[in-house]
Amino acid sequence: MKTTLKISLAALLSVAACWSAAQTVSAMRSTEVSAVDKAPEIQNYQGSRPGSQALIQRTFKEQPPLIPHRVEGFDDINNEDNACLDCHIHKEVRGQKVPQLKESHLVKPVNADAPVLDKSRWQCNSCHVPQIDAKPLVENVFKGNAAAK
Repeated sequence: MKTTLKISLAALLSVAACWSAAQTVSAMRSTEVSAVDKAPEIQNYQGSRPGSQALIQRTFKEQPPLIPHRVEGFDDINNEDNACLDCHIHKEVRGQKVPQLKESHLVKPVNADAPVLDKSRWQCNSCHVPQIDAKPLVENVFKGNAAAK
């Protein structure tokens, strides 16, 4: 009885393995999986220099603010340098109001007047990203709420 059960189970697993191997895999982008990927077209970020365009409205609660300007030419963010802080650590830069770092991103320095960025929040572009005007790769029915903050 046990031998018959083992043989039946082995046969069933063999049929299932053959059936799954015979199924075709399709990609979400409507091309064959084995097709060579085509490099995406290079697109420019929306906005131009910092401060010359309106802020991008958030579309869901707790969304990090989006970067409304180009970031090309800014130095890479590393352990010693963060170009974002040149403007966003202050309330105003060259007479223009700029979005300032929130308290959640700062530590209270001992005996210092200037705010200090928490090192766990140093890599700004992990959450805050510039935008390009690109069509979605797959259908997207998300309807954001521009009033959400």
